[in-house]
Amino acid sequence: MPLSVTNTLTGDTEEFTADDDVLLYVCGLTVSDDPHLGHARLWVHADIVHRWLAHLGYDVRHVENVTDVNEKITARAGERPEWGGEADVAETFTAEVFEAMRGLNLERAEVYPRVSEHVPEIVDLIETLVETGHAYEADGSVYFDVTSYEEYGKLSNQELEELEAQGEPDERAEKRHPSDFALWKAGGVSEEAVEEHAKHEHEGALPEGQTWDSPWGEGRPGWHIECSAMSTTHLGDTLDIHMGGRDLVFPHHENEIAQSEAATGEQFTRYWLHAGLLSMEGEKMSSSIGNFWTVPDALDELGVNVIRTFYAGAAYRSEQALTDETITEAEQRWERLSRTYDSAVEAVDSVDAHTKVEDHALRGAVEDTREEFTAAMNDDFNVREAMTALLDLTDAVNRHLDEGTEYDYRGLRRAVETFEELGGDVIGLQFGTETAGEAELAEELVELVLDVREAEREAGNYERADELRDALEEVGVEVQDSPEGPTYRLS
Repeated sequence: MPLSVTNTLTGDTEEFTADDDVLLYVCGLTVSDDPHLGHARLWVHADIVHRWLAHLGYDVRHVENVTDVNEKITARAGERPEWGGEADVAETFTAEVFEAMRGLNLERAEVYPRVSEHVPEIVDLIETLVETGHAYEADGSVYFDVTSYEEYGKLSNQELEELEAQGEPDERAEKRHPSDFALWKAGGVSEEAVEEHAKHEHEGALPEGQTWDSPWGEGRPGWHIECSAMSTTHLGDTLDIHMGGRDLVFPHHENEIAQSEAATGEQFTRYWLHAGLLSMEGEKMSSSIGNFWTVPDALDELGVNVIRTFYAGAAYRSEQALTDETITEAEQRWERLSRTYDSAVEAVDSVDAHTKVEDHALRGAVEDTREEFTAAMNDDFNVREAMTALLDLTDAVNRHLDEGTEYDYRGLRRAVETFEELGGDVIGLQFGTETAGEAELAEELVELVLDVREAEREAGNYERADELRDALEEVGVEVQDSPEGPTYRLS
């Protein structure tokens, strides 16, 4: 079954085709606040797309931008003067984004272009649009003329006559059409814009943000033109895949298409993939609302494997809710996977794994898992069904380990490789990452409980001894009594 994807541009599920290189662009974060799990949902799903394409043999050229020039960033600079100006605030939060990405075990993009580094390319692109009649200057600002591009609205399926006005109120008098959008904004950030995006009271004069020189005077780039300039600079005129959150379909991605195709005359993106949003407490997770969980805090509390397992609980196009129940489900799924993996590794590396022992049920389950996983991922990157296939394999592995004392070496080796290749390389889970110190501490605690249990048994407190054994089994420690004393293994 070939890879198929749901293309927002056509509304259809289409077979994916590409040359050896896949050009993947992901709309990155505006670095005005701490990165949270809502942002990370897109990152992780884009990472899984990247990993699966690489698994299929493509060379993935993945570019993810950083928006470090924005009114929201300027507003934050005004709230905390000790942070410095817009560039200082952006650098602080950009560092946090990169640290969060590494903590989430994301494959590195080819480049992470920043708006502030690409102003010359932005100006060149705007000049092309002005020269070709797709944009016009008004009082030092430049606007894209939406009426000059006949296919405007094709991504969001809207008619031009039905569109609402775009941009700030003070821009509308300068524009020829209410839906025209700014490519270049004269001067700095207005006081109204700063106050609109402020979260706290400002101290002293309001900041104006960075400005650059241009053929139309001092000013700043518009939001939409930034992604067009950065993506075409690093990936060329036509992208294979453009990813972003569903909330970016209009106006951001609609405007990217219009300005890019008007400037180059080429199709901008072949496949548009939009991720569903993450909700918390019944609303979209958002820094502005305040219902968010930062990535560093979530990593500290849950760990990377539980977080990635949580995201893998829903396909990228689906909406997803962060609740106590969905987190508990992710914890249980990861515990089941990791415990089975550890048990399989221990067994396959033991003297009890034999060359001539064959468990056809185990071997068949491994091959079924690989086929089902591949079919799921080729069905529009359906990671939830792919994870279900991996979880089904845990049942087969545990049945094999529980049925006897002699193990099928080849079957277990293939199962371990399947967990590592599909769960690790594709889903991005980190199996066997417990440190030596943690493992030794766990063993010492188990042995201490067993010592207490033996003491209770010797004292005739058999009910208490049974309670201790049951407590160990609840956390995955299977106790086996023998004439030589109790032994245990992780189940």
